[in-house]
Amino acid sequence: MKLKGIAKTVLWLACCALPFSSCIKDEAKNAEADILMCTVSGDLLIREPVITNTEVKLYVNGWEDLTSVAPAFTLTEGARIEPASGTPRDFTTPQTYTVTSQDGQWKKTYKVSFISEDLATEYHFENIRFYEYANEDDPSAEPRRFFHIFYDQTLEGKEMAWGSGNAGFMITNSAAPATDYPTSQAEEGFKGKCAKLVTRSTGGFGIMMKAPLAAGNLFIGDFQINIIEMAKSTHFGAPFRKVPQGIGGYYKYKAGATYINKNNTEVPGKKDIFDIYAVMYEVTDDVPYLDGTNIKTHENIIMMAQVEDRRETDDWTHFSAKFKLLDGKAIDKEKLRNGKYNLAIVMSSSAEGAYFNGAVGSTLYVDEVNLYYE
Repeated sequence: MKLKGIAKTVLWLACCALPFSSCIKDEAKNAEADILMCTVSGDLLIREPVITNTEVKLYVNGWEDLTSVAPAFTLTEGARIEPASGTPRDFTTPQTYTVTSQDGQWKKTYKVSFISEDLATEYHFENIRFYEYANEDDPSAEPRRFFHIFYDQTLEGKEMAWGSGNAGFMITNSAAPATDYPTSQAEEGFKGKCAKLVTRSTGGFGIMMKAPLAAGNLFIGDFQINIIEMAKSTHFGAPFRKVPQGIGGYYKYKAGATYINKNNTEVPGKKDIFDIYAVMYEVTDDVPYLDGTNIKTHENIIMMAQVEDRRETDDWTHFSAKFKLLDGKAIDKEKLRNGKYNLAIVMSSSAEGAYFNGAVGSTLYVDEVNLYYE
């Protein structure tokens, strides 16, 4: 996301609660230090770059030569980057870049990676790091820790980070400890630790924005805040060059007491339920990713797996779902080889959480998940 990162969005929203002229004055300082776009000459990339707050991911096929590649960057106004945009570098390993704002007061470090391997396929939820935000006014201060970010490793030993909606929750609850966010790590998993997904209240600001709750969610993809339409903040999927067969794992679930809709109105007689599913879809120039508005309905979806047996249980319970081809769809082997399909696994404590419907307190624990493939 832009606006100098997720944490700065919180400050921006606070600013805009003040007189409008104050916001304009602050923005005029050109204090942004973001990478906005990244391009690579030729046809090296197999899809649009993924740019997050601290990372640029560039997807390529495994046979490409990465020993001398010169990515070009578009930055926020007046910012500069080191090494310079267009500098050839050896990207057989990730490279770092430092962006400095026009006023010289802000610096950000980006990791730029060319990714050719497939996703991790075993998920144990043992590994986390924190989303951190440093105080640039006091470089000696310890960075502030906000929420947990899960990551697993591919067969090649590369890191695959999971996406979640925690960044959106941070806008209204930035003071909450990491364990009070919708998505966090918990002890006493099926084996070791596990993922804990909880539908949380977003308070008065969330009610005003017609987003009174935030479901705990975990998905393959990334989260880039779209304030205008939050359901589009979830960018689902990453390249997968194998034919998926099914998903399986273990869960525990307890629904919250009162089901409400996005207007913060109780829906009598309705009970919350969790959701675990996976989709494989074709990536095109017009459809670089699917989001919360179309992840189950878009015409580019080729295969889908949906956990059907979803019930409350206090004990660790096994779940599984097989991938099924949608009517009239088939896997194109050439497109598969060239990385033209994305795969996403999605888990949520409230099935309609993307539309801000659910029950505060609904809690889903997930552990030892596997993606099976040919």
